[in-house]
Amino acid sequence: TLVLVLVLRLVQVWVLVLVLELASLLVLLFSLMVHLVVHLLAARLVILLDSLLQHVLLLSLLLPLLVSLLLRLLIPLQASLLVMVLVYRLRLLSVLLRLLLKPLLVRLPV
Repeated sequence: TLVLVLVLRLVQVWVLVLVLELASLLVLLFSLMVHLVVHLLAARLVILLDSLLQHVLLLSLLLPLLVSLLLRLLIPLQASLLVMVLVYRLRLLSVLLRLLLKPLLVRLPV
């Protein structure tokens, strides 16, 4: 019976060691999966940031060109608006001169 108790204790210790080894293997597998997920997320984040940086760089390269084109479109528009304002002021001036000179022309004896 002592041998049987020793064999049972040995089997019990062996099963306990096997369960502990299996648990440590599962913990290792879980940590490996977490490590892999973190690396995949980091790689995805790096790709996303790289894409965002490329778009920002492209925008920073295109922005002066867009501003230049906008100014090239606005300068003639501004010039035409300036001409329109000058024409309007000249018309206003002619109307004012007519209004001012009309009483003088009426008073002159012919």
